[in-house]
Amino acid sequence: MKFARVRTASTTLPIVLSGDAAYDLSGELGDLRPDTLPLLAEAAAAAAGGGLNRVDLQAVEFAAPVHGVGAVLAIGMNYAAHAAESGSPPPTLPVMFIKTPNTIGGPNDPVRIPARSHKMDWEVELAMVIGRRAYELADDDDPLSYVAGFTVADDLSERTFQLEESGGQWSKGKCMPGSTPLGPWLVTPDEVDHRSLRLRSFVNGEPRQDSSTADMIFDAPTIIRHLSQYLALEPGDVVLTGTPAGVALSGRFPYLTDGDVVRIEIDGLGSQSHVMTSGAVAR
Repeated sequence: MKFARVRTASTTLPIVLSGDAAYDLSGELGDLRPDTLPLLAEAAAAAAGGGLNRVDLQAVEFAAPVHGVGAVLAIGMNYAAHAAESGSPPPTLPVMFIKTPNTIGGPNDPVRIPARSHKMDWEVELAMVIGRRAYELADDDDPLSYVAGFTVADDLSERTFQLEESGGQWSKGKCMPGSTPLGPWLVTPDEVDHRSLRLRSFVNGEPRQDSSTADMIFDAPTIIRHLSQYLALEPGDVVLTGTPAGVALSGRFPYLTDGDVVRIEIDGLGSQSHVMTSGAVAR
């Protein structure tokens, strides 16, 4: 099942894709929020049963697929080639850092470059949205049963803040408002082969990253189980699973500047495109 949130001229609607048509779920869910994520299957069944209003996807714009995100938890250096281009050996345990909830933005929203920034970077990532509380999962628990869906994320990073002014921890370079564009679609785990998804990124139409989740050091279930040993994952939390090689930090490409257009995509989950700007951005 594919779900999303879309903006009309007057409101934001939760929708589900059924066949080739999108249907308004606002009467069923109100919105896609942490408390309504457990109701997705029932909402999709209502759409299949008929009687819901169709939504013209050509007349709306996509918002982030979940409203009211809680924690944004990210895994660093989860692709060996990216760890190498960052000058680090592959980790033996998942490396976690935290982003603030206000980093979440819509998949096609403009993203403001901070005033002091000179090293703004892109990072295409597979993201998971948690659907129910996961804490201290046992070996026989299925981690993906705690995931409401997979989506696309760009973990935009300011490398000076992250590495040169960090004080030893990365989050300073990861928490700019709007720096985690999310979406367009939230796709349930039963429709996603998380082990073999192609991820790509482009800047101004030029290819940057091109890899597969098959190259992840720690796969999606391992990440969920591992994190649950240290913290409680709550409904609406977002987990980013790391980025492959091909970022500006490698030295092979220039950093992002005003007017650059970043496009990222993951097979089966959709694509997003955001303009980088030095001007003000409405939130």
